[in-house]
Amino acid sequence: MDIIFWRHAEAKELTDDGLDLDRPLTSKGEKQAARMAAWLNRQMPEATRIWVSPALRTVQTAIALDRKYKIREELSPNGTTDELLKVIHWPSLKSTALVVGHQPLIGQTIAQLLGLPTQEINLKKGAVWWLRYRERAGVGETVVVTVQTPELL
Repeated sequence: MDIIFWRHAEAKELTDDGLDLDRPLTSKGEKQAARMAAWLNRQMPEATRIWVSPALRTVQTAIALDRKYKIREELSPNGTTDELLKVIHWPSLKSTALVVGHQPLIGQTIAQLLGLPTQEINLKKGAVWWLRYRERAGVGETVVVTVQTPELL
C-alpha cells in the first residue's frame, strides 16, 4: 500500500474574527497547489483514493487535482494519528491513498509509520511525502518513496 501525505498549500493567516477552518489559500498557495497537483497527477495511479480535511485550505489544495475526494472530519487540525490511519485502512487498503491535511497530524503520522524516535516531522506548506508499506520475509515495513516540495517543481 502506498500513502501520500500532502500538507495544504500556503493559507491566509487567522484573523481575530475568523475561524481557522475558513482560512483560504493565498495566491502563492494556489500556485503551490497547482504545481504539486500537476506533479501528483503524473505520478499517482488513476485509482488513488483521496481523503481531505474539512478545512477550506485543504479542500482548495485538493481541488487543484481535479479528481474526486472525500472530506473526513477525522483529518481536521485536531484529528489523531489513529483516526487518520483508520480512515485510510492502513496498511490493508489495496490502492494508493492520498491524504490532504495539516501539521502536526501529518508529521506525527509519518514519524509513527517510519518508527522514528521523534514525535513529529515538520512538512513545508504544500509538500508531499510518499510512503510505501511492504512485507519482507513476513515482516511489515514502511519506506519513503519520495519527498517533494512545490518550490522544486
